[in-house]
Amino acid sequence: MRVFVRMMSVVLGGILGMSVLTAPVAGQLATTPVIVTAKAAQNGAVIVSLATKTPGAKIYYTLDGSAPSSSSMVYEAPFLVASNLTVKAFARVYGYAPSSVTTQTFAPNIASGTLVWSDEFDRVDGTVFGEPDPGTWTYDVGTNCCGNHELETYCAWGSRKDDCDPGSPNAYVGEDGYLHVVARNPAKGVYTSARLKSARRFSFLYGRIESRMKLPESKGMWPAFWLLGNNIAQVSWPACGELDVMEHINGSDSPFYVGGKAPGYDWFAGSVHGGTSGKAEVNGTEKYHPAGFSAAEWHTYGMIWSPGKVQYYVDSPSNVYATFTPANFQGAWPFDAGPQFVILNLAVGGDWPGAPDATTVFPGEMLVDYVRIYAN
Repeated sequence: MRVFVRMMSVVLGGILGMSVLTAPVAGQLATTPVIVTAKAAQNGAVIVSLATKTPGAKIYYTLDGSAPSSSSMVYEAPFLVASNLTVKAFARVYGYAPSSVTTQTFAPNIASGTLVWSDEFDRVDGTVFGEPDPGTWTYDVGTNCCGNHELETYCAWGSRKDDCDPGSPNAYVGEDGYLHVVARNPAKGVYTSARLKSARRFSFLYGRIESRMKLPESKGMWPAFWLLGNNIAQVSWPACGELDVMEHINGSDSPFYVGGKAPGYDWFAGSVHGGTSGKAEVNGTEKYHPAGFSAAEWHTYGMIWSPGKVQYYVDSPSNVYATFTPANFQGAWPFDAGPQFVILNLAVGGDWPGAPDATTVFPGEMLVDYVRIYAN
């Protein structure tokens, strides 16, 4: 999903796990980071976090056993470990000598294709509206918070700000076991929706991720399932890399016109974005539109992510319709630079779909049955 992420440096600023203690002391060593298995995932996989007690210190780390340096990945969020690897990390901040390097080897020996993490959006609390897991999901908020000239106000769970109404939430887990991401039109010219993200809570590097979804098909609706690099605060967008597993606008509004006419078929797109400026934001897009396809029906949208390769599929990992590698990518390949976090959102209006009109159906819902990650 094309974004101009000036707002992300605010949302993602700072380093997770840093404790504010005392002012730096010249000549003192930064505290060596600790590597913590934050919690178990599934089938032997774990979620790992890093922390140091030195105030303001950045943690630099590697996942391939190599010695970390100040050009290594900067720790921003807990990350999934579902393969055999070695984490090495050190901390540094101005006024302190760099810490020593800490090391931990993980050997889960997980077979390829094994489910290693999921949010099934199941709940048993009996309420009409259930909160999406706050341990996994947080929210972007506000009007046109994220670029693209979108029209909606994004609302967090329980928010009463602006036009948000906790009595009619824009993101909730229903009694049906689905995540509902809902675009509402509470007043003329007023739109609310939700943009959930796992930023600073959960991320992963490599694996197969998929989500079973049912999409709204209406003028101005723009549902998406996508990822951004944890390093967005350091390198900004689009250099952080963006992986769009699925984004969809109404077929009659498709930008893929032929001879100035709408194509006459239903479709969605999978894309990879990178580069150093907005002019390089689109480095690859493939659309999927077989005969009889309907995004309004349940489909599974997935990505197979491995070193030097990104593949997108529909309904089965054997049904790959797009493959991207550094060889067919413009500029530096950003997708081996570190973990990425997950985003689920439903935009209203914006540069791509255009504004809703009298035919637009409100409320519009993006239904999500699950989000799952499998080991490569």
